[in-house]
Amino acid sequence: MRIALISDIHGNKVALEAVMADIAANDVDQVICLGDVATLGPDPRGVIEMLRESGCPCILGNHDAFMLDDQLIHTYTEAPIIVQAVDWCREQLQADDFEFLRGFVDGLTLDLGDGQTLQLFHGTPNSNMIDVLATTASDELDGMLDGNTATVMAGGHTHIQMLRQHKGILLVNPGSVGQPFVEYVHGREPSLMGHAEYAIIEGSNGTVNVNLRRVIVDAAAAHAAVSATDNPLKMGLIGQYT
Repeated sequence: MRIALISDIHGNKVALEAVMADIAANDVDQVICLGDVATLGPDPRGVIEMLRESGCPCILGNHDAFMLDDQLIHTYTEAPIIVQAVDWCREQLQADDFEFLRGFVDGLTLDLGDGQTLQLFHGTPNSNMIDVLATTASDELDGMLDGNTATVMAGGHTHIQMLRQHKGILLVNPGSVGQPFVEYVHGREPSLMGHAEYAIIEGSNGTVNVNLRRVIVDAAAAHAAVSATDNPLKMGLIGQYT
């Protein structure tokens, strides 16, 4: 069983196209999206259309919830530029896009075979707004996992690729397709890397493998996609794609 995990696309269709092409070349059984699909970036509708056409299951990220409830973001941030960008992305969507987002689930658990399981969420099993990091203290992490156990537990949210062993559990963050961060920012303005990120989880004969992948993104195409919009984050994003 080979599962490709994508997360934190954030309206970047150019990056999603690069990742989906790499996935197609790697013979996976299933693609699953861990959330945050359409906000902040230049092409929210294009990303939703690609995901809808792919038929991949999608988990509800905090930014997906922000699209469905325009007041919810104020419980997460009051940064004007972020609120404005989320509002702009929401305005680009149509009724069928909102219907698609309403079909997202809070989490999934899959059987990898031979007693191996894969539990999926956005931030933690109980929240799509909590950060799990390589540096999170063990006792604090116990509280975040809240007694949930699986062979592999995977979430996104932080935009930082990660593979960590915690009390026998493999904790995975596939990174961000659309906005991979150079470092954890915790509210500060991030610097983005020039690739897209995802992960492949493979279960075979009782063995589990985790492959964290990075895919080059066409910077000129990403720059052009942002330049063609009036997204409030336009100038900041253009500066990342030079």
